[in-house]
Amino acid sequence: QGWAGALCSRLMPGTQQASGIVWRLAGKEPLGAHIKKLTPKSGIQLVMGMGIHRIDWRASTPCSHPWSPWCLFQVDRFLYHMRLSDETLLDIMARFQAEMQKGLGKDTNPTASVKMLPTFVRAIPDGSENGEFLSLDLGGSKFRVLKVQVSEEGKRNVQMESQFYPTPNEIIRGNGIELFEYVADCLADFMNTKGLKHKRLPLGLTFSFPCRQTKLEEVRAIRPHTFASSVGKDKGIMPPSHPLMPSRPVFHQDINVDTLALVNDTVGTMMTCAYDDPYCEVGVIIGTGTNACYMEDMSNIDLVEGDEGRMCINTEWGAFGDDGALEDIRTEFDRELDLGSLNPGKQLFEKMISGLYLGELVRLILLKMAKAGLLFGGEKSSALHTKGKIETRHVAAMEKYKEGLANTREILTDLGLEPSEADCIAVQHVCTIVSFRSANLCAAALAAILTRLRENKKLVRLRTTVGMDGTLYKIHPQYPKRLHKVVRRLVPNCDVRFLLSESGSAKGAAMVTAVASRVQAQRKQIDLVLALFRLTQEQLVGVQDKMRAELEYGLKRDTHSLATVKMLPTYVCGMPDGTEKGKFLALDLGGTNFRVLLVKIRSGRRSVRMYNKIFAIPLEIMQGTGEELFDHIVQCIADFLDYMGLKGAQLPLGFTFSFPCRQASIDKGTLIGWTKGFKATDCEGEDVVDMLREAIKRRNEFDLDIVAVVNDTVGTMMTCGYEDPNCEIGLIAGTGSNLCYMEEMRNIELVEGDEGKMCINTEWGGFGDNGCIDDIRTQYDKEVDEGSLNPGKQRYEKMTSGMYLGEIVRQILIDLTKQGLLFRGQISERLRTRGIFETKFLSQIESDRLALLQVRRILQQLGLDSTCEDSIVVKEVCGAVSRRAAQLCGAGLAAIVEKRREDQGLERLRITVGVDGTLYKLHPHFSRILQETVKELAPRCDVTFMLSEDGSGKGAALITAVAKRLQQAWKN
Repeated sequence: QGWAGALCSRLMPGTQQASGIVWRLAGKEPLGAHIKKLTPKSGIQLVMGMGIHRIDWRASTPCSHPWSPWCLFQVDRFLYHMRLSDETLLDIMARFQAEMQKGLGKDTNPTASVKMLPTFVRAIPDGSENGEFLSLDLGGSKFRVLKVQVSEEGKRNVQMESQFYPTPNEIIRGNGIELFEYVADCLADFMNTKGLKHKRLPLGLTFSFPCRQTKLEEVRAIRPHTFASSVGKDKGIMPPSHPLMPSRPVFHQDINVDTLALVNDTVGTMMTCAYDDPYCEVGVIIGTGTNACYMEDMSNIDLVEGDEGRMCINTEWGAFGDDGALEDIRTEFDRELDLGSLNPGKQLFEKMISGLYLGELVRLILLKMAKAGLLFGGEKSSALHTKGKIETRHVAAMEKYKEGLANTREILTDLGLEPSEADCIAVQHVCTIVSFRSANLCAAALAAILTRLRENKKLVRLRTTVGMDGTLYKIHPQYPKRLHKVVRRLVPNCDVRFLLSESGSAKGAAMVTAVASRVQAQRKQIDLVLALFRLTQEQLVGVQDKMRAELEYGLKRDTHSLATVKMLPTYVCGMPDGTEKGKFLALDLGGTNFRVLLVKIRSGRRSVRMYNKIFAIPLEIMQGTGEELFDHIVQCIADFLDYMGLKGAQLPLGFTFSFPCRQASIDKGTLIGWTKGFKATDCEGEDVVDMLREAIKRRNEFDLDIVAVVNDTVGTMMTCGYEDPNCEIGLIAGTGSNLCYMEEMRNIELVEGDEGKMCINTEWGGFGDNGCIDDIRTQYDKEVDEGSLNPGKQRYEKMTSGMYLGEIVRQILIDLTKQGLLFRGQISERLRTRGIFETKFLSQIESDRLALLQVRRILQQLGLDSTCEDSIVVKEVCGAVSRRAAQLCGAGLAAIVEKRREDQGLERLRITVGVDGTLYKLHPHFSRILQETVKELAPRCDVTFMLSEDGSGKGAALITAVAKRLQQAWKN
């Protein structure tokens, strides 16, 4: 001990105290062999709260030097198992992660020690909260009533007026009815004092005990520390006289409140800090008790229905280890403390951490050390034998930086002890080890939560804020610094800010209430908008009936000119029969891309092989002159023939021209009007086949046999008809929307002849242009129509097709943002840009496999800085718009299949619909909703839906092949 004292004095000159410092001797050689080698860097390590190697060294008598490490070594040896290495902490962290997962699972929650209770708090403050709120803070021997004024205009300013009320012992030990009647009395007194009794104010209640919630405003207490008779009772469903629930009669007639939220103090802490820092998504209490909450993805919470958004989870981590998961960490002192507590075997993690127990742990350790003769010369006082005589405030005082030793001597003297200087150093070191273990255990559990947050967000590095509260965290001089340091060491990939809560539990309840009030009001406004897109069964039947009437008008000579559904004859009078064969050219013009195809059809095996090349059509060509457009088309054909080595071949050609045309024969089509962004001049009212032939002549390089001009919808039907003879309907649900079907010739007054069938191109996109569906058109539909290239035209298509759905969504988002319901009321420049919200984003956002985090990334690509709540609303808007589109398509299709059933005089019809289009193929829900609608509106029709493979290309070639076959049959 002689060299130890000398070494201590040499290495720590001027040191004020030695508390918390342990010198660990490196190596395994005898101590004497190390005396000359020892240096502060290589031979001695500072150990702060971590593990220490056992040193087999004893002294016959204590060292006389006042800063001797001898007494510290004795404490470290005695409390060896309270030292937790990083390896041990990482293991505890992994155990806690497993318990969290167990608590979130529906099947595993009943046996989980960490209950992971849903709080039904689904949003954090966004700065737009404002108004007056009442708050009750109920959690101990007294409670507080507050009036909280949250400022307007996003200034994030909160003013509070409060009053404390005592909670008498008979109320604490009494029953729930008496408790809440007393609370109501105090609330009435407060409202009367503040002149609030005639106001109807939202109220939030902080109930700082483990509760199982069923709604934001309804809970059942699980195991409160007091109020024993309230266990299992619903604090939101109290007796008829209970005034805190608006659905019940009010005990005090002059109280008028709406109970919007009931929260735990930990949740209150998180919400208070989140009002000041939007990155805050974790709340931790380290005080008399300890607990944590955090924002969890709904998709991970089996205990609550729904997968969208996030919800705050109250972990109730104090019970971690109640199932034996921490038995190897607990010491004899932890077990002794637990046996003497009010709830043995419960809240074991809390009993190793919280302020209610740290002082008692220190007392038990000091008592045993004194009995072993290691402290106070083996003397013990009656106070040291008395439970509760050392409190956590004493532990904090003994660990103060400068006056710690003096405080220690004073506290020990008050306990009837006569401590030496070495005793004071040893006791101070006991306090350090106990409080450091507490901080380490808290850090391990918190690190597990932070890791889960990072993994939920799929981030390499997480930036977040933890809201902190609790007397132990606030008053202990070293605790915060130790906790922060260990957390950052355990999760180096998380940038963590610790924010101290101000009036956390009470202000937090008001903030939860303010958020609930805001969300409730916003929800009503959002629902009003979404309701415009929810079609009733009656409305869908009305659309079906009106479509059926328009079909009849379009087929009749006298009413055809007035019909919005033009019912254009295509002169396609037959379906493929499998005998078609040969080589055919096909052209496909229907959007910004133009295709030229060579199609080889082999008979017998129904085999089709295709070769194609895609060419772009620049905007200046789309909106230039008709001559420029068709010259560009012929240039593309020439390039393809060169590419395929077919320059001299004169092949039959089918031209898919996906715009409304009036046909006089299968190879003549007069353009009625451009759609899909085309505006080429001198084309409307002209025969597009003649314009193509003229362009070929101008080039004077090749000649082609143009056999048929067809619509892409007809091509879709023919492609599927080649595979399924029952296919008599073609549907396109993509950039545009259209339908064709095989109609009885006797019903087509525009064409002579009553025998057989002919394909009718309905051009149903114009349905409603006469105002017949104005009752279901919204302001957003009208805005999209007015901003389109053809206002007042194609109204049905503008409600159902991919070209317009994204634009409808954009208009809704702008309106909701103007109302302050989205994106913090900030309309980005990109959101103002027409066409920026493409329909493909609807498909991506509505995908069941896409988490909200990915939805937010899509919105960020569009320049929209969205919150989780914004993402939920955007997803709902997309769903409402696409659902309505699918239902309207389904209602129109139901009118067609019912007409076919009635025309054939069948009790039950079996028919196949050939379908094409990106909206039908790629949207995750469109096809299902469409099919369900048809089934509901046409119950006597068994409709099979068959996806088309390249209807516009392959279909054009098949129509050409069928036309050649029919021409040859006519000649024969």
